[in-house]
Amino acid sequence: MNIGEIFNQNGRLTGSIATRTIDLPRIGLRKVMSENEKAPVYEVLALNVARRWVQVGALWEAASKRTGEVFLAGNIDDPSLPEPLPIALFPADHGGYMVAWRRDTMRSDFGGGMGTSRTNYDDRGARDQGGFGDSTAGADGELAGAGAPFGEEGPF
Repeated sequence: MNIGEIFNQNGRLTGSIATRTIDLPRIGLRKVMSENEKAPVYEVLALNVARRWVQVGALWEAASKRTGEVFLAGNIDDPSLPEPLPIALFPADHGGYMVAWRRDTMRSDFGGGMGTSRTNYDDRGARDQGGFGDSTAGADGELAGAGAPFGEEGPF
């Protein structure tokens, strides 16, 4: 799913990202100069409410296992977000990138997806031990543990 676009304007990579709950109207990519092979290729910067550029993510070069297509992959993260937003950037005809949301899944293990994920799904540790939590259904199938009954009227 495309969630944004980055343009090459006067040698600067700038654009925006928007989802249902995240709106980053001004983002930029800053090239990382490092000899470390594990260093990201770009830092993702966003303009904060004080109109200062702050780092909110990083991008590494990746390649599709199926097609060999080279793209950028990484995350946007910030203390204001409930969890990191995984993204992939694909080269666009205009010299910039199309920004796609990507789900970290085992797709690459099945011959598809967006390349190699940095997550080891056999070693996810304690965060997955609890499942989805306790059930909200009582023995008779009614909603249990909620503070108020479900209303007849919906918010729509």
